[in-house]
Amino acid sequence: MRLLSNKERPPHLGRFPYERLARANRLAATRAHPRQIPAAAPPETSQAASVVLGAYFDLYGTHRDGPVAKAQAPVPDDPAARADNLKAGCYFLDADGAALCRIPEEARENGIPAEHTHALVVLVQQGRMPLPDEACFEWIDGAADALADLRAAEITCSLAGYLRNMGFPATAHFSHPGCCDVDLTLLGLQSGLMEAADAGVRHPFSPRGFRLAAVTTGYEAAVDMPLARRSMADRFRSHGPSWLIGRGGAATPFEESPARALHLGPYPMEKIKRVDRPTTVVDESRIERVSKRAEFFQRALMGDLGEKAKRERDRFAVKNPYAFAMTPFIRGMVPLQYGETAAEPTPGWTDPEKNAQAVKGLAYHLGADMVGICEAKDYAWYTHNAAGEPVPVRHNYAVVMLIDQGFETMEGSSGDDWISGAQSMRSYMRGAQIAGVMAAHLRRLGFDSRAQTNADSEVLHIPLILWAGLGELSRIGELVLNPFVGPRFKSVVLTTDMPLNLDKPVDFGLIDFCEQCNKCARECPCSAIPLGPRIEYNGYEIWKPDVERCTRYRVTNPKGSACGRCMKTCPFNMEGLLSERAVLWAAINLPSSRGLIAKWDDKLGNGSINPVKKWWFDLEQIDGVSVAPRAGVNKRTLDLEANTDPAKQQVALYPPAVHPPGDDPSPHPVNRKQALQDGAQARTMPGPGADGQPD
Repeated sequence: MRLLSNKERPPHLGRFPYERLARANRLAATRAHPRQIPAAAPPETSQAASVVLGAYFDLYGTHRDGPVAKAQAPVPDDPAARADNLKAGCYFLDADGAALCRIPEEARENGIPAEHTHALVVLVQQGRMPLPDEACFEWIDGAADALADLRAAEITCSLAGYLRNMGFPATAHFSHPGCCDVDLTLLGLQSGLMEAADAGVRHPFSPRGFRLAAVTTGYEAAVDMPLARRSMADRFRSHGPSWLIGRGGAATPFEESPARALHLGPYPMEKIKRVDRPTTVVDESRIERVSKRAEFFQRALMGDLGEKAKRERDRFAVKNPYAFAMTPFIRGMVPLQYGETAAEPTPGWTDPEKNAQAVKGLAYHLGADMVGICEAKDYAWYTHNAAGEPVPVRHNYAVVMLIDQGFETMEGSSGDDWISGAQSMRSYMRGAQIAGVMAAHLRRLGFDSRAQTNADSEVLHIPLILWAGLGELSRIGELVLNPFVGPRFKSVVLTTDMPLNLDKPVDFGLIDFCEQCNKCARECPCSAIPLGPRIEYNGYEIWKPDVERCTRYRVTNPKGSACGRCMKTCPFNMEGLLSERAVLWAAINLPSSRGLIAKWDDKLGNGSINPVKKWWFDLEQIDGVSVAPRAGVNKRTLDLEANTDPAKQQVALYPPAVHPPGDDPSPHPVNRKQALQDGAQARTMPGPGADGQPD
């Protein structure tokens, strides 16, 4: 939580105020610096989570280099614009430092190509460490370097793929045997990401341990200079009051509380009111299990929405070269989601409360933004998977994790332009890695576990997010909204048989707030979000969206990649400032303020495009080449005069009775005329009461 906004801070500057550090014209002669080497492998008897990382490092190693697009993208000639784009791309993936330098000859090892003249250097801090008495300490102690190396590999391999997709040679280098051909420490010093110290090298703004990785390339971009020795005046400028209060939106040394237990996470969800049942009516006796075949993105793939939607289904979210760079990792992690489980559980893990704290602590260390635990309800499991095979109800518990898609990038976007797909892919990639590592770790301890990701899930995430106490159902419809990050997240689930204490659902007044706010429905590009009241759908009282219309728009969006405009414009899409916490407190505790808050959100222009935060290049990938988008770019502003009369909106409804059979891959074209009639009829029916019966 910060005092000052970062809305005027360009994304390429990152979290820390590196721009205030004194720079030297050249790297000063230093004593022999310690080379960064791969983290020591823990013994097989260790309970450290890093024991299971080998398959993930192998995946990144396979893709650290590769074929280059046959033509170069129309990117700016300006070296500074290129550098800003690359550094912002690293910070978007949560790097803690990013800088560029020319590669010194002494940093070249193992014969990197002579055409590789520049290095994009990335610094990743270790995740927050638990105290020795915390439940997850044994899992993380001795594993922090390897886990940070994995994050660094993810970032640099994604950026190397991005450069190759734009037609420029690039290779990622990270600390794993056979995956590094450069001296990373020397590159870190040369680029000014760190400085020499008596004990070796150090981060100029943080005492936390860190790891380095790099991308070498022939892509010409502006370079950063090494850090100079700081005078007292220099130190006052970089580490004085401006840093302490976070001037310009930079990080401060006080953003994390060292006394806060790791399993509680960065957001005070423990202060949100807990209730026995979700605030929306859920009649579990009336919920029918559904198949993956019924999900509308799957229906588009099967041809149910016509040839255009079928053709675009596989590329809509990754038709930008940056998003496309993440696909090998998202797909490559699917085989790692499930595997063999140790024959006997490891002793010491029978206490559900200890286990829950350990699992949450590990998830937060790995980079999850929010974690909750619930029962893996039977009706949350698909009946059939994407291949049409029956899905067994495997596990008793679900660990639900939310991955923030990033306020900064959302701030610079329309919500449905060329970065939208990358926002999703970034979170899906990070979530798959977190849940996959956790599942493998728990299986090694003897508890059957499976990662349930966007690429391959056996469960519906929405009901589990709801029951895990991570939010309430919103007007957006099939989306749970969190009080601290709003709808700006993607979810990943870990199902397991490890005994875990359950969290309760939450109540922060969202149903009433959404009743008084229709901003997401007003701003939806395809009018898929209902302006009218909630209806009963498959046992839930819900603002049921027109999923066909939503899917068609997202899949075939001609001026962007996918769509997240509802997330962009929601009043709960907040930056995380202390002042916003006061507004959140009012929205929770003063019901009479909710309508005013929704109106004031419009008055402030929240949901508009902030040009300061626009860091990406608008590019479309066609036949393996990145080109200027054929149809242009969505640049939407708030539409305050849009029609918000529910009577003038038609919303199609597809109840479970009309879903295609779960094992039938043949096309089942939608009957929209009937769906519109079903939607109109549903809006005339009384909703279910608290006991599941009509009011």
